[in-house]
Amino acid sequence: MKPIVKAFFDTATNTASFVARDPNGTSCAVIDSVLDFDQASGRTDTRSADEIIAWIKAEGLKVEWILETHVHADHLSAAPYIQEQLGGKIGIGDRITVVQETFGKIFNEGTRFQRDGSQFDKLFKEGDSFHIGQLRGEVLHTPGHTPACLTYVIGDAAFVGDTLFMPDFGTARCDFPGGSAETMYASIQKILALPDETRIFVGHDYKAPGRDDYAWETTVGEQKALNIHIGKGRPIEEFVAMREARDKTLGMPRLILPSLQVNMRAGHMPEPEDNGTSYLKVPINTL
Repeated sequence: MKPIVKAFFDTATNTASFVARDPNGTSCAVIDSVLDFDQASGRTDTRSADEIIAWIKAEGLKVEWILETHVHADHLSAAPYIQEQLGGKIGIGDRITVVQETFGKIFNEGTRFQRDGSQFDKLFKEGDSFHIGQLRGEVLHTPGHTPACLTYVIGDAAFVGDTLFMPDFGTARCDFPGGSAETMYASIQKILALPDETRIFVGHDYKAPGRDDYAWETTVGEQKALNIHIGKGRPIEEFVAMREARDKTLGMPRLILPSLQVNMRAGHMPEPEDNGTSYLKVPINTL
């Protein structure tokens, strides 16, 4: 089946969020939502999520799933807020426990922070399936950018998160804790094994040089032929050397510290302290 896909683009974080809906019904899923965050003031805002919510309500849709492709390091998730407004189950890959263990130590979270993925409603593993009305979704475990990265294949559409970008921009970095260029290569081959006509929806776009507009939809065939990092059958040795050299030149994402602390909690803020306020930590000289 061919889901109807509506994209929402947040220019502040270059993030593409999606609503995938059953073309023969009213069921839908929200994928990689954004909670707006002003780091200077520590204030959150729901305008990006409210845009998604308003569209879903106007279309008369029912949210079945609120899906995360991974623990994002560049924006905060609005999953709990959307769930509060519209319902649905929050899902992520079962290797979230690895991410929680890694960053639980980095942020010295202590015993109150559960590292078993229990903050999420569903932990998906390779080969799992789910339904959005009559639409069947299948789960591919595609680590490399992070250990918990998933690709959701819903009908003829694959939502790849940060694993692949548009063909003229390439692939995601692999230098975060638990990342691996070799693993990323294998994950991309898994995606490229899908039929050439499969639509690919990417999680970010940064306007490659020479391109005027943001874009987030491509196909498996286009990626195989044109992706500047992985296309035309590039061998693993060349990809790994390119990716590792490129990653050494990249700075940390602007919102990585708040994003990780919130997103490993399924979009929830850390538990309030005794004055009723939640705090986000800044580990010094760690990342």
